[in-house]
Amino acid sequence: MKIALGSDHGGYQLKEEIKRWLTEKGEYEVRDFGTYSEGSCDYPDVALPVARAVAQGECSLGILVCGTGIGVSIVANKVPGIRAALCHDTFSARASREHNDANILTLGERVIGRGLALEIVEAWLNGSFAGGRHQRRVDKINALDHKASPEC
Repeated sequence: MKIALGSDHGGYQLKEEIKRWLTEKGEYEVRDFGTYSEGSCDYPDVALPVARAVAQGECSLGILVCGTGIGVSIVANKVPGIRAALCHDTFSARASREHNDANILTLGERVIGRGLALEIVEAWLNGSFAGGRHQRRVDKINALDHKASPEC
């Protein structure tokens, strides 16, 4: 499975930990979209290419990290076809896959520690969409990608 991975400077250290963990597992091909240092950068410049790679099917799933996880989540969710979920616990991570068919996980390096972050990534990757009653809800989310007028 190909995973798109990215962070800004505030999430760089955690992104590197996640990349190392994914690589060591041997089950994942990681495509790192940067950033490649702790030098200041703008999170939209990394989150957008990750989200596009997932939306276009170049990568199966994506993981984005910034200081809080909020900024990258906002950017990723602007891309049609993306359902990015900000998770800081394993229950939410699993539920985001099972109920919302989330295709991008976002995390905040300044909010959670390395150990919990890796548990969240594992729970998220091991989750799968349950379908059923959740499918109609995901269909409604996907329909919003194609709406011309903001009625919400």
